[in-house]
Amino acid sequence: MSFSTILIIIVTVTMSTVTNPHSPATLLSTILRLTEEKVIPLTRKGVSSGSKLFGAAILKRADLEPLTVSTNNERASPLLHGEINCIQEFFASEQSKSTATRDCVFFATHEPCSLCLSGITWAGFNEFYYLFTYEDSRDLFAIPYDIDILEQVFRVPAPGDTEETLAARPLYNRRNKFFTGRSLAELVDELEDEAEKQHWTAEIKRVKELYNSLSETYQEGKKAGAESSSVWK
Repeated sequence: MSFSTILIIIVTVTMSTVTNPHSPATLLSTILRLTEEKVIPLTRKGVSSGSKLFGAAILKRADLEPLTVSTNNERASPLLHGEINCIQEFFASEQSKSTATRDCVFFATHEPCSLCLSGITWAGFNEFYYLFTYEDSRDLFAIPYDIDILEQVFRVPAPGDTEETLAARPLYNRRNKFFTGRSLAELVDELEDEAEKQHWTAEIKRVKELYNSLSETYQEGKKAGAESSSVWK
């Protein structure tokens, strides 16, 4: 048995093997509805007072019941990103006493930064989904720090790396022994019916567009010097 074969076996064994019981369409429907009905209203209040537009939710895996919904609160602390604030609220609630994190689905409106990836991991969540990618955060919302920090702090050049090979390397392992992280767009890719794919692609686009006004409010507040404890605005 070659070394490469042994390595493949080790990686396969140590990867997260969570199987969600719900269809991609059910996950998409539940998460997008939750985003529109609960996450966005909370986020609207947050950006109006100077916080960023990142939100999160924790759902029970068995029936996708939302247990905790939260948003960014960087006015109080630079560490209270949407995901971290959501995790804190979950553990402060009665829900955490009856539902283990390994039996939950974590949702982040935006792909989790290095801080939030660590928080999700240390809290024991083994499955998460996100609506916007890092590139979306940078290009649509003028918030490049998720990519910057991962590149500058965590992406260590290997011997022989060039700028091109280093840049081509993923910023983190979206599937590993701790968690599986996927975008909602990946769920759409799993659908077999073309009409259904088109429907959910359009729904993702529609919900994403609801964030346009939130982004404008945030950017206007940033220009006006809105109060925030975050160093990176």
